[in-house]
Amino acid sequence: MGKVAVVTFFFLLCVASSLAYLPGVAPQDYEEGSEIKLTVNKLTSVKTQFPYEYYKAPYCRPDHVVEEQENLAQVLVGDRLESSDYQVLMGLPSACNVLCKKTLDDGDANKFRELIDDEYRVNWLLDYLPAATRVHDEAHPNNIITYYERGFLVGFKKNDKYYLNNHVKLIVKYHWNEQDPQATEKRTARIVGFEVEPFSVQHVIEGQWNEKQLEQNKLTTCKAAGSIASGAEALYQNQPVDAKGDVVFTYDVEFVESPEKWASRWDHYLLMGDNQIHWFSIINSLMIVLFLTGMVAMIMLRTLHRDIRRYNEIAANTEEAQEETGWKLVHGDVFRPPVHPLLLSVYVGSGVQCFAMAVSTLFFAVLGFLSPANRGGLLLAMLLLFVFMGVFAGYYSARLYKTLKGDQWKRCTMMTAFGFPGVVFCIFFVLNGFSYFHQSTYVPFGSMFFLLVLWFGISVPLVFLGSYFGYKKPEVKHPVRTNQIPRQIPEQAWYMKPIFSILVGGILPFGAVFIELFFIMSSIWLHQFYYVFGFLFLVMIILVITCAEISIVMCYFQLCSEDYHWWWRSYLTSGSSAVYLFAYSILYFATRLQITKFLSALMFFGYMFIISYAFFIVTGTIGFFACFVFVRQIYAYVKVD
Repeated sequence: MGKVAVVTFFFLLCVASSLAYLPGVAPQDYEEGSEIKLTVNKLTSVKTQFPYEYYKAPYCRPDHVVEEQENLAQVLVGDRLESSDYQVLMGLPSACNVLCKKTLDDGDANKFRELIDDEYRVNWLLDYLPAATRVHDEAHPNNIITYYERGFLVGFKKNDKYYLNNHVKLIVKYHWNEQDPQATEKRTARIVGFEVEPFSVQHVIEGQWNEKQLEQNKLTTCKAAGSIASGAEALYQNQPVDAKGDVVFTYDVEFVESPEKWASRWDHYLLMGDNQIHWFSIINSLMIVLFLTGMVAMIMLRTLHRDIRRYNEIAANTEEAQEETGWKLVHGDVFRPPVHPLLLSVYVGSGVQCFAMAVSTLFFAVLGFLSPANRGGLLLAMLLLFVFMGVFAGYYSARLYKTLKGDQWKRCTMMTAFGFPGVVFCIFFVLNGFSYFHQSTYVPFGSMFFLLVLWFGISVPLVFLGSYFGYKKPEVKHPVRTNQIPRQIPEQAWYMKPIFSILVGGILPFGAVFIELFFIMSSIWLHQFYYVFGFLFLVMIILVITCAEISIVMCYFQLCSEDYHWWWRSYLTSGSSAVYLFAYSILYFATRLQITKFLSALMFFGYMFIISYAFFIVTGTIGFFACFVFVRQIYAYVKVD
């Protein structure tokens, strides 16, 4: 396994080096009058979860739309970056700029009404900063919190009438670079903020409309001498969404000097409210860990120590030993291979792969490599790390399968390489098909083909490489021999029945993470930023400890009741926390989201099933290895003839 670790470490260095340079993170200096490119992105809605390309809506479209090159992760999340006709010149404010005039037909009007009903938001980028709407949280009057919401609404509905936000004020915040007074170069600035204030204005045109020279058109509703201000709605009428009605799209550009440095320009986007909630999550999880640690300590230091001493004292007296009850009586069956050993080995191997991917991703995130300025960087890192961790999946599934006396090693390797990734890919393929038929942004064939190249070209060979090293290793020797004839398991109490004990075991691991889970789900489904990876790393450590300890406790109780079928039980005990995660997603769907369409609900539960399935194999693998080490240790201290 040493060679495998070296190869994998080399891959991790490659990933780290590729993440070290983050597009959009390197500062861009602008001289006065230089152009700042404004890029349009997708339209998003928390009510439908189906993003649309910006120009699928009847907005002003340039004669030649230039599509920016997105990475794989950006394509997977539906980003479509395209050029626009908005002109933003550094340090030069302007007002009442005419973008275009659109005459809406029935289809255009219906499209805007549908977008307004579903509360779609427009997403733009300026210097790689997303457009944001400033929001004031006045829940606590003594401590008003100001934060950003991504994008701005397409329009609004009032008195059963639809109105379109056809005028926007672009507020560009900048910070002058420090410069030597004797320097001859022009002074430059960096963009540190990008806010948008939308307005609905039914513009009135003076004279004849000039389509070729838009700047020559005059509007009575706004003047070039001054921009439209918030609170001045009484001075103009809102722009209704009517068929065969003219809509003039306009914009203002305002520059505001800010003392904020470029390095901290993402702070408003990443503001997640009160950090005390995260600390409460950590303390809540620590209480669970301390409770389980106390139980494990009591078992290990008192009960087990007493049992081992008593068993060893009466080891010479066979008749008396057979009258004993407890976990020692199943020493001849405790390492008997379980049913479906191949499937268990595959699940354990896939769990190791996902766990190694999660730990590595969090490691890079905590170090600051996965900045939100690198759009799609987090998802891309997860994909690459999952692919590279296939070597561990192959190694551990092969090693365990050999220990369980399995002889279908080719089938084990194939199922490890294609099992979990295949399930995820099939679900993703079906959901992507729904996006295609819904005319939403979907993953094109080229990106799907590239995913298959990563899977078949890198992950599968690495799984086979790990399996090769795993099968070359000798099988794990157990401390006690296995009897030829299985021992009969006595009738179990109702609380030790498999289903009940498994479901009970999953409560505490889920309880250790459910508070932080709320913020993670909000970042996914409510389009919020999540960047408290330090808290998440602590929660993950607590989750690992909780899964290990609850599995050990339940395994000990099971062996004491003379039930030696612990292999699958240890996996399912901690893995059952995924059942509660999926149940929590149903509660979150019903209480936090406003999804009413069937396909949108199908998208939500499809992706939540993938997340829950991955959570199941990770937590189950942690519990399995904890019990495997525990059982080997306790039976190694018992003297058996």
